[in-house]
Amino acid sequence: MDGKLRNMTAVYLAKKDKVLMLYREGGRVVNNVWTGSAGGHFEKNEINDAKACVLREMEEELGLRSDDIEGLTLRYVTLRYTKGEIRQNYYFFATLKDNVNDHLQSNEGICKWFSIDEITRLEMPFTAKYVVEHYYSVGYLTDKLYVGVATNEYVDFLELSES
Repeated sequence: MDGKLRNMTAVYLAKKDKVLMLYREGGRVVNNVWTGSAGGHFEKNEINDAKACVLREMEEELGLRSDDIEGLTLRYVTLRYTKGEIRQNYYFFATLKDNVNDHLQSNEGICKWFSIDEITRLEMPFTAKYVVEHYYSVGYLTDKLYVGVATNEYVDFLELSES
């Protein structure tokens, strides 16, 4: 292990009983799978600010600004060792405001709204699938921050408390 890190963010946008997912096409790391509504790699100036990264990605990929959403909250941080690097993912959840047009398009792939039951059956990146399953069974009922560590079989989540 040479200490290579990859820091990424994702945001899952909800509106009423639907969640916007992105079928990412042509990505460098994540490709031909369903992902959060928007997300990507940290820029150097964002390395200590996951929220700045996710807001930039949301504007670049969907044309949405921070005032188009509400309740943007970091809910999950995951770690996975794969392909010689440690991948740190920061997962945010938010709601698209009612007055914002929900016919969104992305320059990264195909956007589609799904019911919560439908998204758990989509092909997703390894940690993202476990985050979505955990969030819609446990996480959405709380305001807690969770940390997840990936093994070969699953992602193990713990509540991350301030101490």
